[in-house]
Amino acid sequence: MNHKTYMTKGVCARQIDFDYENGKIYNLAFVGGCNGNLKAISKLCEGKDLIEIKTILKGNLCGMKQTSCADQLAKAIEEVL
Repeated sequence: MNHKTYMTKGVCARQIDFDYENGKIYNLAFVGGCNGNLKAISKLCEGKDLIEIKTILKGNLCGMKQTSCADQLAKAIEEVL
C-alpha cells in the first residue's frame, strides 16, 4: 500500500493524508479544517475509486475561495495518478 501526504493551499485544513492501492483510497484523514464535514468526506471516500473521487470533487469551491478541502483532495489524487 502506498501513502500520500499533501500540504493544502488556500483552505482551513493544513494537510491531507491517505493510503492508496489498486486505484482505491483508504485511511483518508484531514489535519485541521471543518472536523465533522471532513470526517464525513473521509468515510464516504473509503475504498472508492481514485478517479471517481477526483472527478466528483475537482472544482468544488468553499465560499469565496478559489478552492475547497474537497478540491484540494482532488489535486492530491491527481498527483498520485
